Amino acid sequence: MASRADLLPAYAGATSARRQPGGLAAAGNRLALLAGRVTDADLLVDLGHAMGSARWWRGVATLGLLSGAAISLGVNLPVIDGPVPAPLSSAARTEAAPDGFQPLAQGATTGMQVAPTVMVKRLAEPPERPRIELRTVAGAGGLEAALRRSGVGAVDLDGIAAAISGMASMRGVMPGSAVHLVLGRRETRAEPRPLEHLEFRAAFDRKVAVSRQSDGSLDARVIPIRIDNTPIRIRGLVGASLQRSAVAAGIPAAVVADYLRAIGTEIDVKRQMRASQQFDMVIAHRRAETGEREYGKLLYAGLIGGKHPVSVMRWGSEFFSSDGEGLRRGGAGSPVAGARMSSGFGMRFHPVLRYARLHKGVDFAAPSGTPILASASGSVVMAGWGGGYGNVVVLDHGNGLRTRYAHMRKFVVKAGEKVRRGQKIGEVGTTGLSTGPHLHYEVWKNGAPINPKQANFQTRTSLERSDMSRFKAQLARFTSLPFS
Repeated sequence: MASRADLLPAYAGATSARRQPGGLAAAGNRLALLAGRVTDADLLVDLGHAMGSARWWRGVATLGLLSGAAISLGVNLPVIDGPVPAPLSSAARTEAAPDGFQPLAQGATTGMQVAPTVMVKRLAEPPERPRIELRTVAGAGGLEAALRRSGVGAVDLDGIAAAISGMASMRGVMPGSAVHLVLGRRETRAEPRPLEHLEFRAAFDRKVAVSRQSDGSLDARVIPIRIDNTPIRIRGLVGASLQRSAVAAGIPAAVVADYLRAIGTEIDVKRQMRASQQFDMVIAHRRAETGEREYGKLLYAGLIGGKHPVSVMRWGSEFFSSDGEGLRRGGAGSPVAGARMSSGFGMRFHPVLRYARLHKGVDFAAPSGTPILASASGSVVMAGWGGGYGNVVVLDHGNGLRTRYAHMRKFVVKAGEKVRRGQKIGEVGTTGLSTGPHLHYEVWKNGAPINPKQANFQTRTSLERSDMSRFKAQLARFTSLPFS
């Protein structure tokens, strides 16, 4: 079958012969022949196909001609004349460096100050900022000293003091408390800047903000700070030094001292505490939502492990063991409040018997009926007639210590009863071998009389039965706290 290109000349010739006379027919034949050659031409150069063939060599030649034409056009580009800037001198390059940009690794000096040029005009005085924002801390002089140091004027200081009255004190702010203030624009440099805003920590749980109102007055308001009052529990190894171990764990030194006093009521700290034991403390603790912490009193003291474990908890002003028993050290209290001592301990001439003998106690002169108080907690061994002692009460305080109260007008306790320190046990009288109303007071240690001034009482007190359930619940709460 003939292709379209083969039929085109014949078709063109036939058409020309039929429609066009003479030379027009010949021109038509030539156009038809040229169209056929263009159709047969293949301008696609594929040097990867039929390598070495005539067609391949023709493609190489075509590619070479095109490349040569491109190179010749580039070489023959005309030169355009124009001004060329002269290279900068070393001094000029240094001066221009701050105004340019270059990599820091190459020693960029962008932004450095340069000497002023003739275009710079010196101002009579530098302009002031419209407002100044300052942050400082209160020192030993309180808030007022910090504000004066920051440039607040006397008028504004008086206004602040009046505005915060009832919320805080100018001198009551703790040293180290943060103070934030904003000072506004002033009319002249001769007067202080007016206060626009002030905010300071008035207490651990609150801030106070002072702002200037549209009428120029200062108004204050309290900003509460949320506080978490959960006690904190800390445990650690006693090690070579309890003080160093506890302070390293973040426990204040005052709390460590309370801990040693608390467990010292149960054991001999120096002899019975071991480095392998662990201390266990629950401390009153407050944490503000702003992150500050504040430690309070020691609430629970424990010593874990070893032969002498300890577990005591604060209840009121004393520490009690887990079974509700407390321990108090110290001398005895006065058995007659406010009375003077009329006769001391030792040998003396007896005013009734009329001879010298050992005065086994001390006498307190007081009017008849004056209350007589137990000098220490204990139990009543005797309450009755004691011969020359008259009406007498004897208390047993444990550890070999007993006290005797003689010449009473009457007594208000009975044998077997437990009494607390400071509890009334009778009244001053002049019964027995007595020349006038007074109290004869004795202290006995292991069956021998001793000077009451030298007596060192160590008495246990027990919690009331009504307090035991609350005490046990509090102890369970403390010992179940997680360790920090």
